[in-house]
Amino acid sequence: MAVALRALAPCLDTPVGEVGIGPDGESRDRHADDQGERAQARDEWARDRMAAARVARLATVGDDGRPHLVPVTFALEGERIVTAVDHKPKSGAWLRRLRNIQVNPNVCVLVDHYDEDWTALWWVRADGFATILDGEDERAPALLAPLVAKYPQYRPQPPTGPLIVVQVTHYSTWSALPTSPT
Repeated sequence: MAVALRALAPCLDTPVGEVGIGPDGESRDRHADDQGERAQARDEWARDRMAAARVARLATVGDDGRPHLVPVTFALEGERIVTAVDHKPKSGAWLRRLRNIQVNPNVCVLVDHYDEDWTALWWVRADGFATILDGEDERAPALLAPLVAKYPQYRPQPPTGPLIVVQVTHYSTWSALPTSPT
């Protein structure tokens, strides 16, 4: 079997790993295990940076196919990103980001770090599916709590507008540092 797999290796995107026996007695592809561990480390690295960031960019696409990108305050809770329409001045109550999500719930959220020292640059993108909840939804207080905890500006006046809840399905990352798991 290994000989047959090695013969196919030039056709594969990734090299074929060694096959061994895992702790549960099951056959394991060590390359796949390494890839899984690297993906897990990358996702943990991504979540840490995403959670610590103070501002993100939310990208949506409407039914006209045009992209729309806006800066947002947000909180990361597990694999969910929560942002809300707050009291800061807006162009209207039902914003383009909300209209776009209604027709296309696929979104991405980007956080990044810029520095004049380009060896310190990095970015994290979380792709996912967005849901809009009315500020009056019974789940709103629990979803808003991490947002209010993260931003002191929300403590005297928590957001009352619609909430956008993004269920993260995938992280993409990049870092100038060679030691990052990107």
